[in-house]
Amino acid sequence: MRSDRIKKGASRAPHRSLLRATGVIERESDFEKPFIAVVNSYVDIVPGHAHLREFVQSIKAYIREAGGVPFEFNTIGVDDGIAMGHEGMRWSLPSRELIADSVETMLTAHAFDAAIFIPNCDKIVPGMLMAAVRVNIPSIFISGGPMRAGVLPDGRVVDLISVFEALGAYEKGEVSEEELKVIETYACPSCGSCAGLFTANSMNCLLEALGLALPGNGTILAEDPRRETLKRQAAYRVVELARENLKPRDILDLRAFENAFRLDVAMGGSTNTVLHTLAVAREAGLEFPLQKLDEIGRQTPTLAKIAPSSSYHMEDLDRAGGIYAILGELAKGGYLHLEANTVLGRPLGELLSGHEIQDEKVIRRLENPYSAQGGLRILFGTLAPEGAVVKTAGVDPAMMRHRGPAKVFDSEEEAQQAINRGAIEPGDVVVIRYEGPKGGPGMREMLAPTSALVGMGLGDKVALVTDGRFSGGTRGAAIGHVSPEAAEGGPIALVQNGDLIEIDLIEGRIDLLVSESELARRRAGFEPRLRPVEGSWLKRYRALVTNAAKGAVLATPEV
Repeated sequence: MRSDRIKKGASRAPHRSLLRATGVIERESDFEKPFIAVVNSYVDIVPGHAHLREFVQSIKAYIREAGGVPFEFNTIGVDDGIAMGHEGMRWSLPSRELIADSVETMLTAHAFDAAIFIPNCDKIVPGMLMAAVRVNIPSIFISGGPMRAGVLPDGRVVDLISVFEALGAYEKGEVSEEELKVIETYACPSCGSCAGLFTANSMNCLLEALGLALPGNGTILAEDPRRETLKRQAAYRVVELARENLKPRDILDLRAFENAFRLDVAMGGSTNTVLHTLAVAREAGLEFPLQKLDEIGRQTPTLAKIAPSSSYHMEDLDRAGGIYAILGELAKGGYLHLEANTVLGRPLGELLSGHEIQDEKVIRRLENPYSAQGGLRILFGTLAPEGAVVKTAGVDPAMMRHRGPAKVFDSEEEAQQAINRGAIEPGDVVVIRYEGPKGGPGMREMLAPTSALVGMGLGDKVALVTDGRFSGGTRGAAIGHVSPEAAEGGPIALVQNGDLIEIDLIEGRIDLLVSESELARRRAGFEPRLRPVEGSWLKRYRALVTNAAKGAVLATPEV
């Protein structure tokens, strides 16, 4: 076993002495068992993680029952909703790298035989996933589960995005402070990752298609008793994995990533999934160009629309059959690599039996899709030569093609102020730049401005374009990840107020309608506007981070 390097032989007597002192070693025979890392992400301030201190206890007990020795450690976790709209959001995406590095450190320094990962929200899922692939020891994921949707006293179903959009209506004078307070109070009724198909739930669902989590991981609610059964299955399986030595890179080949992206576009997941899955693929030593993802988006029908793209929530998706029901439908059309391996040691195709669609209003069949193309699209054009991302599942049909004058802002705050004072008009294209990985730094999410536009009734009349990114809860013609970003001299840095921008989400184009000679003139006097950064971590991050088209991973210096 890998852990023998810290527990076997006379030379490891000091190591064993320290291990005994932890209290985890209960009997001498424990030194003969696999050491299982239990990588928890419990923190009080994130509702998706607040229950994980108790959640993990039965997992550790199940690991002991199965013949392993569980050692728990924790990661940090940033709540994107709480960090939203202020400087704290600059630390959200960088936290992914900190999580990956710290988990790699713990797994390697202590020579664990296998790991069970317990993520739930935001950057914790991809950070842990990057570490699992990097260290490449037998691994399985079991999320904390989604939050149920809230219900107002009048019966309306709400979630966190309802609060952000109500805030926009409040700024416009259409919602009172009392009404806003009621929505705020009922929107997040329990622990768990926020109730829609936002980034956290999207990533937890993709784990099922990647083959590193069991069926139900992404959709069974945090409070549902069935999650206890899932925990037991995952805990027993991780001990088996340690003995079988089935590792993440034995599972995560190009077929697995293609399956995951097929699911992603078919269910209309968060645009952040593109950023994170590209980063994980790079950890696996695989190149997955955005052009390939664009091809998958063009070919794959949209079979599900979950909030914010509809009124359905995660409990509805679970009730309708869950992720494996979507995968089963995709399989019927020949869209999946059914021979792809999974954490159960069996090919994906063998696991799909018995997972049928239970509600065709929530999960549609191939002959009746929401659209013939996927709910995520990659755009290219003169404004985004290296690509941009949009969640077409959440775009009003009237905005699938749009041409309008740019209103340019060099920060989210400038744009938000303009939105609040009514300076954005129907037909405009709001451009927010210097919010990319380097420019931010940190590539902040733009949930506040997009929600404000929807709340003000402009969601079907205005487009928003940024080199930053969006919350999984964003809806509307919100185009993010524009690459190259402004801070590296991309065309978005050269846009001026009044320039026409043409967007075609059907053909996958985003173009700045300015002549090459005029752009050359502007470029001649260009200097990037990099805002001052406090704190050494973000300075290091800015120096090393790549753009969104490359997954916003840190460049590894050549030594």
